[in-house]
Amino acid sequence: MMSAYITSTASFLPNAPVDNDSMESVLGMIQKIPSRTRRIILRNNRIKSRHYAIDPTTGEMTHSNTQLTAEAVKGLNPSKNFSVNDIECLCCGTSTPDQLMPGHSPMVQGELGVPICDVMSASGICTSGMVAMRYAWLNVLSGQSRNAVATGSELASSYTRSRFCGSFIPEEKMEKLENKPALSFEADFLRWMLSDGAGAVYISDTPKQDGLSLKIDWIDLQSFAGEYSPCMYAGADKKEDGTLQGWRNHATLEEAMTQGSMLIKQDVKLLNKEIIPAAVDKALVSVVEKHQLKADDIDWFLPHYSSNFFRKPFHDRMKQVGFGIPFDRWFTNLESKGNTGAASIFIILDELFNSGKLKVGEKLLCFIPESGRFSMCYMLLTVC
Repeated sequence: MMSAYITSTASFLPNAPVDNDSMESVLGMIQKIPSRTRRIILRNNRIKSRHYAIDPTTGEMTHSNTQLTAEAVKGLNPSKNFSVNDIECLCCGTSTPDQLMPGHSPMVQGELGVPICDVMSASGICTSGMVAMRYAWLNVLSGQSRNAVATGSELASSYTRSRFCGSFIPEEKMEKLENKPALSFEADFLRWMLSDGAGAVYISDTPKQDGLSLKIDWIDLQSFAGEYSPCMYAGADKKEDGTLQGWRNHATLEEAMTQGSMLIKQDVKLLNKEIIPAAVDKALVSVVEKHQLKADDIDWFLPHYSSNFFRKPFHDRMKQVGFGIPFDRWFTNLESKGNTGAASIFIILDELFNSGKLKVGEKLLCFIPESGRFSMCYMLLTVC
């Protein structure tokens, strides 16, 4: 039976790290008024630094999403003779592409100058990077390609910087800003949660000859959209019945902007209520049964969670369902790298893969939840 292996990982984080005291000066204040929720949100998410593709002096964007992704791909080094010209399949996932059309993957291909190859663009939110990873894995596994590159990337700051958030606040609302926040909590919440970055993996039909590789045992993706209303969204308004109305239903683009339809929003109450049951009680329990997993067999647990607020609840619920993994086997870099959405698991995996901590035979269980409409992904890797 054929196998597929991750033989190289890479990540790219733009510009210098931004600490908590500096982030509002980089993103900018909405109508020059400090956020009332920033410190509360930061206290809960425990992120201490992150990266933005923004020049802190001018406020201009320094990279596009396409450029972030291309830089991550350039960092791959599966062999001394590797060239981007060797890529046979390029799969890119993101929730923040630079344009509506064309797809993100051909834009990255063009930026890199990769010759004719198979490309796939995955949309969505956090699991979009894993959809790209799964396509790349299956492409190599089936023999369609000898190798594939999968990426996850985000340019969240293009949505959260004040130039975008505050430019379309109606004049009548601006007059009341001293007594009322400029942005709704659903929108302001994510300004202090999301950041920029990109990661990439090189997948081959043979393991590396002179170092460690990661055999992809399986990637399990589950969507629970049939059971939940949208929780995280952009380019739409959430109606009272829980459904979304897309931005193009507005009479004009200006109306869509002034209504805040283009902002990234999070239904925080729905998130807090349902993310743990969906991720653990439903998704993890079914994955454990399907793949006959045992917690004692997992040497490293790589969770992508958006906030430290969820760290202990995830741990405790996993233990309750009989799949407890002690914290000393968890590996995450949320505190130093921030929440980079679809790129997060790639950036986490890259740091661990190149840390010198892995040993042959160890098992890595990766966990990637998405609150968009509650999609969950688990991936099992074996060090070889």
